[in-house]
Amino acid sequence: MGSTNGSDEELMSRLVDSVKQISKFSNSKGFFGRIQGDLVRRITLLSPFFEELIDINAELNEEQQLTGFEVMRIALDSSLELFRSVNGGSKLLQIVHRGPVMQKFHDVTVEIEAALTQIPYDHFQVSEEVIEQVKLLHSQFKRATERQEDYDLQLSHDLAVAESVVDPDPETLKRLSQELQLSTIDELKKESHAIHEYFLSYEGDPDDCFQRMSSLLKKLVDCASTESSEPDASTGSKVISRHRSPVIPEYFRCPISLELMKDPVIVSTGQTYERSSIQKWLDAGHKTCPKSQETLLHSGLTPNYVLKSLIALWCESNGIELPQNQGSSYRTTRPGGGSSSSDCDRAFVLALLEKLANGSTEQQRAAAGELRLLAKRNADNRVCIAEAGAIPLLVELLSSPDPRTQEHSVTALLNLSINEGNKGAIVDAGAITDIVEVLKNGSMEARENAAATLFSLSVVDENKVAIGAAGAIQALISLLEEGTRRGKKDAATAIFNLCIYQGNKSRAIKGGIVDPLTRLLKDAGGGMVDEALAILAILSTNQEGKAAIGEADTIPVLVEIIRTGSPRNRENAAAILWYLCIGNMERLNVAREVGADVALKELTENGTDRAKRKAASLLEIIQQLEGVVISTVP
Repeated sequence: MGSTNGSDEELMSRLVDSVKQISKFSNSKGFFGRIQGDLVRRITLLSPFFEELIDINAELNEEQQLTGFEVMRIALDSSLELFRSVNGGSKLLQIVHRGPVMQKFHDVTVEIEAALTQIPYDHFQVSEEVIEQVKLLHSQFKRATERQEDYDLQLSHDLAVAESVVDPDPETLKRLSQELQLSTIDELKKESHAIHEYFLSYEGDPDDCFQRMSSLLKKLVDCASTESSEPDASTGSKVISRHRSPVIPEYFRCPISLELMKDPVIVSTGQTYERSSIQKWLDAGHKTCPKSQETLLHSGLTPNYVLKSLIALWCESNGIELPQNQGSSYRTTRPGGGSSSSDCDRAFVLALLEKLANGSTEQQRAAAGELRLLAKRNADNRVCIAEAGAIPLLVELLSSPDPRTQEHSVTALLNLSINEGNKGAIVDAGAITDIVEVLKNGSMEARENAAATLFSLSVVDENKVAIGAAGAIQALISLLEEGTRRGKKDAATAIFNLCIYQGNKSRAIKGGIVDPLTRLLKDAGGGMVDEALAILAILSTNQEGKAAIGEADTIPVLVEIIRTGSPRNRENAAAILWYLCIGNMERLNVAREVGADVALKELTENGTDRAKRKAASLLEIIQQLEGVVISTVP
């Protein structure tokens, strides 16, 4: 391969290796099985072409050739990542979100076709059979890019029925479970574990999605248990079966005690046990998983919330009294005397803290994720976790080189900060500087949650000063410009709260906040007009802020908002316009020229009380100005 022999051969070898890895997914079944099978088959047939290029020492000395093969490498990497994703994780989540997954299949098909278009395969001295095969594959990929896969209408119907009907037809559930390969005990247990793992890193409020998945899985569990316990029709005992005690599904029983689990927990091997049973096993000095005999990486026990929910639903639907966990729930006394039980097991939390302090990177990541989820669930957990000493350890992990650990840690602190008493502990642990550093240099998710954490901490007035002094304002302005919609809102909310302190107004103005706020103000479809107006309103009370806003050509859009905006936005727009125009004839003229007088007159009749006052005051000044102008006309 000439002077580039080594690098060219390395690229070809990597393509061959990627195809080999992809070929392992050829026998996948389930909803995406056919789509995946077609794509895997076509990719696998590209291997002879890459192998012959290695055999003949083909040179990739033209930029187009090299670019084409590099695009192919990226496309195959994307395909492999997609296949691994589809063949792992929760099947129910994939089917519920099948639209985006199918789009990913289409996207990688487009990428591979684009790569083949850039590769001049006729140029290489490979066998005619291989060239013909590549041409045929290219045409197949091209046709595949021109069509979108249709949804399986039967599956879509069955899924809709399973979700919307309280007691779906058994045949519908049976078809759905077979299509998703969730018919056996092992398959359903794996699905329960996969859903649990998903919710450890779920972004946003998991409640609705969690309930949806739990309800669907519960119906499939009921279907499977009915199938496994259905008597032979030839015995004529079907009627009797309705009156006997229900058979407890095997996967609801603890593998140690063989009794219905009331507090299921997951050990490091992924197996689920009743908490009290596995704790006795561990207390006896055992270091292995009782069922798999694998060595346990650690002794931490993760609550299996999904399975616990399924057991509760199954008990309810079968008229069985829900088992009460008499174990080690953390109890907290509420103001007023009552007490409530939390799912926060202090021993479990302490085990997580041990992993935070001394565990491997993987253990720290998992432990921070567990604490993040626990802290989000309820107020009692936040007290329990903080009292166990988690906050300083989480603050220390804000500097972790592992992005996911950093994300989990800052989000756990965000959830803990909801408790007023924890805010002081977080600040006392020196968190502000580290949170600001995450805000500057973390992943987008970490930056957004860092912004939300700073907002939560800034509710305490003295923290506003410390957060501003730590350099947060400039970093928040960057997030306001670069973040997702959620990130922009988090940044805007934090900036607004921080700018209640006068010194932070100057920092924000010097940091160049007015220009991005003006762009958000003018982008009616961006969903950030409310936040932009609120911040501009608070900045307009500052002399520097008033000057910067006035220079940003905001008056026409402010008048338009006064004319057409929501009551709160009209009020803020009128307040900003009032501060800009008072004592400034030039801006008064601009406001008058764009029709401010008409908009303000309407606002004096239909606005909020504050808006009416600002509008009336400004309207009077504009009318005086008009009188001056008229009197000077010859």
